[in-house]
Amino acid sequence: MSVRTQSPQPSEQAVHRAGFACFVGRPNAGKSTLTNALVGKKVAITSNRPQTTRHTVRGIVHRPDAQLILVDTPGLHKPRTLLGERLNDVVRTTWAEVDVIGFCLPANEKLGPGDRFIAKELASIKKTPKIAIVTKTDLVDGKTLAEQLIAVDQLGRELGFEWAEIVPVSAVGEKQVDLLADLLVPLLPEGPALYPEGDLTDEPEQVMVAELIREAALEGVRDELPHSIAVVVEEMLPREDRPADKPLLDIHAFVYIERPSQKGIIIGPKGKRLKDVGIKSRKQIEALLGTPVYLDLHVKVAKDWQRDPRQLRKLGF
Repeated sequence: MSVRTQSPQPSEQAVHRAGFACFVGRPNAGKSTLTNALVGKKVAITSNRPQTTRHTVRGIVHRPDAQLILVDTPGLHKPRTLLGERLNDVVRTTWAEVDVIGFCLPANEKLGPGDRFIAKELASIKKTPKIAIVTKTDLVDGKTLAEQLIAVDQLGRELGFEWAEIVPVSAVGEKQVDLLADLLVPLLPEGPALYPEGDLTDEPEQVMVAELIREAALEGVRDELPHSIAVVVEEMLPREDRPADKPLLDIHAFVYIERPSQKGIIIGPKGKRLKDVGIKSRKQIEALLGTPVYLDLHVKVAKDWQRDPRQLRKLGF
């Protein structure tokens, strides 16, 4: 078993590489946090709730020797709704199109049926190199980490393939994040940069704003509610009567839930919860866009939208 704790030696003649890497794993394996750590800025929303990611967010890592485009997919899971089936389709389509796959496995949780299910699917993808990334190493001691690394190595052998690399990382503790990038780059094809210098993601700003609002709405709600929340930004317009040195961006957005009974949970007593969602997400949106924002939030019911193809299309899935 080869576990990486140092970067590969650079080749004598420097070549530029550019390509796509995809992080996969069961829900809440640390994929979005790792994407943000590598990019150095928030491009993917994170939450301690499963199924937080719904779009494939591309984060772009610019280096002198390479451009690494990170595709962050939803967690592969056993679907119970039409939305769940569509999210799984997104994952499989992405796997078929990237240059390297990073399989995220948390250090603090023993390998389970969900990990084996994903690894079995990965085993069927013959040509694409696969790196095992043991995440959340800051949450375990050395002995537990060593046991997890051995278990991950054995998982590949059992399924008849070998990991291109096995690397332990802590995105929160910023341990071995740069090393991971060093290991991914040699697996990319040679070629010029695919995105302009300075671009961190190719997500439309409206989608990212909606995701930041949804992240704020996810915090502190009941366990069953996260899957029921969707956010659509209806309008983003600069306010016309503002002087050039004091701009203000008006954002009008709707938070959609599935049942009238959920409306009170999102709004909270005397509207406090929705107000908190607005304050928290507005700060994140202003940091993202670099301009002051007026955020107008409303809650709407879209009955059973996760199971309704027409509603799913309307909400962008």
